[in-house]
Amino acid sequence: MKILVIEDEPKAAAYLRQGLTESGYAVEVAYNGTDGLHAAANGDHGLVILDVMLPGVDGFAVLSALRTSRQVPVLMLTARGETDDKVRGFDLGADDYLVKPFQFPELLARVRALLKRGQPVTGEPVLRAADLEIDPVRHRATRAGQRIDLSAKEFALLTLLAQKTGEVLSRTQIASLVWDIHFDSDTNVVEVAIRRLRAKIDDPFEEKLIHTVRGVGYVLERRTAP
Repeated sequence: MKILVIEDEPKAAAYLRQGLTESGYAVEVAYNGTDGLHAAANGDHGLVILDVMLPGVDGFAVLSALRTSRQVPVLMLTARGETDDKVRGFDLGADDYLVKPFQFPELLARVRALLKRGQPVTGEPVLRAADLEIDPVRHRATRAGQRIDLSAKEFALLTLLAQKTGEVLSRTQIASLVWDIHFDSDTNVVEVAIRRLRAKIDDPFEEKLIHTVRGVGYVLERRTAP
């Protein structure tokens, strides 16, 4: 598995390269946002580790541009731990977020978790709701036979909703199960993610499947028109 590290600090880049290489991964390093975006957009990496604080084109800009061409999993690194930065990263399509300084075993665990999501799971069934189909094994979602292009986080969110079809999930449940992290009640990362998912799953189609239950949360289900 190939991993792209976009990190401008030579010592940090060398640390990541050594640790990941010793863990069995092939590692490519880019030292600025421009080179990193070119490598990510044109490479066949299974994962991108992206530092936020880059000279010139910062990590947020790299992520935003990358999401127009590829849906490779992205783990963002930052020295800043503010919730707003995390929300911005997730809003732009980041799959995970790690605040510096960190212990390498924690980073490695997150890398393995992100890569595992793209691997087949034997016997996991195709999920269906109306004309929506989600295949966890092939990491594919279609609606009315049309392929839906989803980021890793969007696919995880859709899969969760489909696994719990008809069950209302709270914002807290979704944040915990999809992002494996606690969000303060005044952040809107879940709402943003739901809005992005609806734009792909519901907006192009007449029948809506993702519904808001005010004051409670969200549910995926087929509803009979009144």
